[in-house]
Amino acid sequence: MKLNVKALALTSGIIWGVGLFILTWWIIAFSGSTNETTMIGRVYLGYRISPLGSLIGLVWALVDGLICGAIFAWLYNLIATRTAGTK
Repeated sequence: MKLNVKALALTSGIIWGVGLFILTWWIIAFSGSTNETTMIGRVYLGYRISPLGSLIGLVWALVDGLICGAIFAWLYNLIATRTAGTK
C-alpha cells in the first residue's frame, strides 16, 4: 500500500500548524502574552507567545509540517516498494 504524498503532507502541515496556533492561544488565555523566547521560537524565527506570534508560528509550522509529511510519505513509499518483493 502506498501513501499519497500530497495528502499526507497537507494533513501533517494543517495538524501541526493549527496545533501550534491553538497551543499558543491556550497559553495566552492562562498565562498571558510574553515576549520571551521559547524553545520553538529558537527554531521558528519571530514566534512568541502573542497574538502575532501565533500567526507567525502557524505559517512556520504549516511549512514545516508540509515538508516533514512529504518526506515521511516518500520514505514510506520507497521502503514499501523495496520490501514488497521480498515476501
